[in-house]
Amino acid sequence: MKLFHGSSIGNITVLEPKQADHDRPYVYMTAIEVVAAFYLCNGVERPYYWFPYGFAQNSAVPIYHELYPNALKEVSEGVSGYIYEITADDSQVIPLKNIPCARLAAQPIPVTGCTRIINAYDWFMEAVKEGKMQIGHFTDKTEQELNWWYSQLVSYLQEKDMAKQPDCSYAMFIRQKLPQVWQKYTLQMNIVEA
Repeated sequence: MKLFHGSSIGNITVLEPKQADHDRPYVYMTAIEVVAAFYLCNGVERPYYWFPYGFAQNSAVPIYHELYPNALKEVSEGVSGYIYEITADDSQVIPLKNIPCARLAAQPIPVTGCTRIINAYDWFMEAVKEGKMQIGHFTDKTEQELNWWYSQLVSYLQEKDMAKQPDCSYAMFIRQKLPQVWQKYTLQMNIVEA
C-alpha cells in the first residue's frame, strides 16, 4: 500500500520511529497525501499537535476545520516541508485507533518518493481546487458545531491536566486563539486564575 509522511526535514531516505504521545516510538503515516501535509503545519510545539481535521460522512476527502477565523492560512502560509512516500505491506504497519487513514510502523521504513512543498497554504488551495480537500471555514460553522469542537478541546485539556502546565505550547495556543475554551476548562476544573 502507498502511504505518506509529512516532515519539515529534507533528504530523508529511511523514516525512523520517533516517540510522540503513544506508548512507544512509531513512524506515523497516512494513506491520504493531504493528511500528511497537515502535519507540516502544527500550530503548537511538540509533543502536542494541532490538526483539527475530519471527514465528511461516507467520504475519504479530509476537511480542515477552522475553529477560529482564517486558521488554516495562519498555520500554513509560508510553511515549507516534504511529503515522503512509502510503500508498505500490511505486515509492516498497524492501524491507528480512531483515525482510519493512519498507520503506524514500529520499525524503520524506507522512503520510495518525496514531494517538496514550498508553501503549504498554496498547496492546500490547489488540493481544494482538485477536490482532494475541503475547508470547514469558521464563518460557516454553526454554534452547535463549534460547541462540539470546543467540548472536545476541553476534554483534551482535562485529559492532559493542562492546569498544571498552563505555559506549555498547547495551553498557550488555546488561551490565545480560543480563550472561551480555556475559560470553560478552568470553570469545569474550578481553577482560579491570577
